[in-house]
Amino acid sequence: MKVLVPVKRVIDYNVKVRVKADGSGVDLENVKMSMNPFDEIAVEEAIRLKEAGTADEVVAVSIGVKQAQETLRTALAMGADRAILIVAAADAHQDIEPLAVAKILKAVIDEEQPNLVLAGKQAIDNDMNATGQMLSALLGWSQATFASEVKVEGDSAVVTREVDGGLQTIKVKLPAIVTVDLRLNQPRYASLPNIMKAKKKPLDEKTAADYGVDVSPRLEVVKTAEPEARQAGEIVPDVDTLVAKLKERGLV
Repeated sequence: MKVLVPVKRVIDYNVKVRVKADGSGVDLENVKMSMNPFDEIAVEEAIRLKEAGTADEVVAVSIGVKQAQETLRTALAMGADRAILIVAAADAHQDIEPLAVAKILKAVIDEEQPNLVLAGKQAIDNDMNATGQMLSALLGWSQATFASEVKVEGDSAVVTREVDGGLQTIKVKLPAIVTVDLRLNQPRYASLPNIMKAKKKPLDEKTAADYGVDVSPRLEVVKTAEPEARQAGEIVPDVDTLVAKLKERGLV
């Protein structure tokens, strides 16, 4: 069984994001970038499936700028067998929209013919949470989103997913798209020997044009702004004063 894992290069989750002075977007100059945390969990799960003998090959795919090859090398160091980089933008500030990503991934899947696609449920930079669902629709495949547990049983996958009311377990027929949530696993750290081995693993490079996909943005960011600063609290002497203040502000 072949497992394909899309991964995205994003600002590291430990970095405080800065907005450009003109409000045109996020400042990426000299900012540490890393693999999207949800995608890292998807890579870990794919590797665990391989270690359990369920999967034979794990292929990592990234769509974006040329520097995304560093993200793919991380996936290879974790244990992925090979990687594919689709260069779809020259500027790191250009975010490839979910529909364009899904169309490119569909073309890659048509070539690779994986049995399972494991993807992060969303990227932490735009929080779209749409690519997996769009890809499922384009392929006509089963989908299971927000997975906190994945088991492959024959030609099906049993997925426990997180929903508003708790947990829901569903069974989907393979091939399928599964988007993973934070509680699925704890990703491993890549060891130094594996980092060195990753440099020799195959990494193919293609472009969006090779797949005939137009990545021109359909959305326009009008303005980006910092969240409003939280106002300081106020200490009141007694309950009556508190109630009066709440009424004054229309909160009761």
